Amino acid sequence: MFKIGRNERCWCGSGKKYKVCHEWSDEEKLSKFATEGYPLPERELILNKEQIEGIKESSKITVKILDELQSFIKEGISTQAIDDLVYNITTDMGGICAPYDYEGFPKHCCTSVNDVVCHGIPDEYEILTEGDIINVDITTILNGYYSDASRMYTIGNISDNAKQLVEVTKQCMYAGIECIKPYMPVGEIGNVINDITDKYNYGVVRALCGHGVGIDFHIDPIVNHYRTDKKTMILVPGMVLTVEPMINEGTWDVVIDEDDGWTVSSADGSLSAQWEHTVLVTEEGCEIITK
Repeated sequence: MFKIGRNERCWCGSGKKYKVCHEWSDEEKLSKFATEGYPLPERELILNKEQIEGIKESSKITVKILDELQSFIKEGISTQAIDDLVYNITTDMGGICAPYDYEGFPKHCCTSVNDVVCHGIPDEYEILTEGDIINVDITTILNGYYSDASRMYTIGNISDNAKQLVEVTKQCMYAGIECIKPYMPVGEIGNVINDITDKYNYGVVRALCGHGVGIDFHIDPIVNHYRTDKKTMILVPGMVLTVEPMINEGTWDVVIDEDDGWTVSSADGSLSAQWEHTVLVTEEGCEIITK
């Protein structure tokens, strides 16, 4: 599975040889999944203590920004002002804004308002108004380690349906996280989330997903948030991933802006919400890194 020799140091960072540390449990717990055709993670996806600590340090910047935005975001400010704040805090704390110039993305964070699902581009002419809902998505690099999280913010008095969508989407994220345990298929996360959204007739976006993170911006596993019966990658302690459901009030289908090539919106113009955390798979279950 991990392409590691029995006399090499164990992947978990214990300092012990693999044969006296995790070899037995890996074989015991994972061999049946391999026999049944489930994908297993490559060795590099299993992070050691030093790497995990690096991600946790990076997350301090990400969380600091999201906390600061709570009082900063209000009626009358532009999404560009949000981007400016993100850049200033990130650089002041020694970090780098991962989205900037990533495959040509022009800003330091994503600001997705109302029917925009994700990848909204900050703009000085986009002014927040009463009743808006906005997702701000932050990814920080610090000393080569990535942390990724997003939150929803509401502007003044929002409609009851907008409030419900925001709260249910948050519930979906936490339910997806709480179901995580080692040696389970990652697809179970989407099954749990879709069970919740079915009660509200919401659409779970299928075109975009969560992902592994930490040592790079986007790595395996793919974390779909909708129901599946496919055999998906088995989660192992030491893996780091995002849970970030994108939930539409209407259809799950989306469209991408033809002009900027980035902005993803609900296909029917309905409201969309998203919450995101970076999560570590542990021996007992999981740990939210970006809390």
